Formats: sequence, structure tokens, C-alpha cells
Amino acid sequence: MSEELKPNSGKHEIIEVDGVKYRRLPIVTHLITDKDDICDVAEKYGKPVLSQPDDVLFISEKCVACTQKRAIPLEDIHPRKLAVKLSNHVTKTPHGIGLGMPETMEMALQETGTPRILFAAAVSVIGKKIFHKKGWFYKVAGYRARSIDGPCHNTIPPYNHYVVLGPLEPDKVAKQIKDRIGYDVAIVDINDLEGQILGVSDKKRMDKELYARILKDNPLGQDDQQTPMGVIRVVK
Repeated sequence: MSEELKPNSGKHEIIEVDGVKYRRLPIVTHLITDKDDICDVAEKYGKPVLSQPDDVLFISEKCVACTQKRAIPLEDIHPRKLAVKLSNHVTKTPHGIGLGMPETMEMALQETGTPRILFAAAVSVIGKKIFHKKGWFYKVAGYRARSIDGPCHNTIPPYNHYVVLGPLEPDKVAKQIKDRIGYDVAIVDINDLEGQILGVSDKKRMDKELYARILKDNPLGQDDQQTPMGVIRVVK
């Protein structure tokens, strides 16, 4: 069945990392919502295409978060004045709005706490003016702020009117999915600009940095391909 899978348009199926070649096979699913259980989804769509002993199922963090009821409609978020002010100073990129809108900044304040966000903003200003380096804000604000996704032009409906927070306990979720399907699992936050591995089913054996490099070009895509998970397979 794995042979039926094919890379998304404009994406490469195979990547070589440290002399080893890996296939990255995206899996099409139905639209995942808070009515779904992520273990059920992985069992339905992922398990049938896992066949090699070293196969790894990777799942987007947004997919997991949606099943945890961490996708919030924009109309349910009421940004305070501080959120509006801070969001105006966030650099916006074509790869995602991040905290560059009042609603996402408001959720960062709620998720992380106002003192930490203010401290991150201050460090960011110092970093730019004195050291001429960017990126300090998200380093200081931490995972919960960095993982917040706002709507953009290529977000699949209805999530183009939602803010999606980062998933809770990604390592635990990955382990629960592995217990269900029998294969290693990685929960990933990958876009066309950068990526990180948020959770793995076996923290002692699985190298998060390696998997981030394997997925660095985002084989799942950023548009409406509806492929929130995929298989990593070593090319023999």
C-alpha cells in the first residue's frame, strides 16, 4: 500500500542526510477536528502504510492540537490593547503570520504569561539594536508562544479563521500513538522556513535533530494538500 503514496506537488520524496537516504511519504486524511481522537486517526491512516521495521510515522503539531480542542475561532478571541501593540512590532513572513496579529499575540500572552512576553519583547529590541540579530523574541518566549499558528492565505478551511495553539504533552501523545500502532512516532512542527520535532515516542533512542533534518524541506507542504501525517522510511 505504501507504493500508492506519492510526494506532494513541488516536494521531493527522497532526501539524503549523513549518507543515508530517506523517503518521506505524505498521507492524505479527512479534515481533522476536535471530534477526532489522534490515536484513531493514526491507526486508520498511518498503520496500513507502515511496513518496514524502522518506519516512523510523523504527524503535524497542528493536527494533534486540533484533536485536543486547541484550535480557537478568531471571533472567540478578544485581544487586549497590549496584544494589539505588541503584534504591530512582529515581523511577518510569507511562511506564517506567527504572533503578528492581535489574536495570536493575545493567545501567547495567555499561554506564556504577560511577564515573559514583555521580557521577550525587551530582549528582542536589545538584540536587534546592539547585536543586530533577530529571533530572540521566540527563544525567550518559549515553545508555547513559538508554536502558535494564525490563519494565512493557504490555510485549509475552516482553520483559515482559527488560531491553533501548540499541542499539549507531545512526547506523551507520540508514545500513546506508538502503543496503538506499534511503530515509532514523531510530532513535528515543520514549515517551509524551519522546523523542529516537538515529541517522539522513544526519547532515548530517537534523535530529534536528525528527524528535523530529514523533514527540513517540509514534505507535508503548506497548502491545502490535507496531508497532516507521513511516513519516514530508510531507502535500502
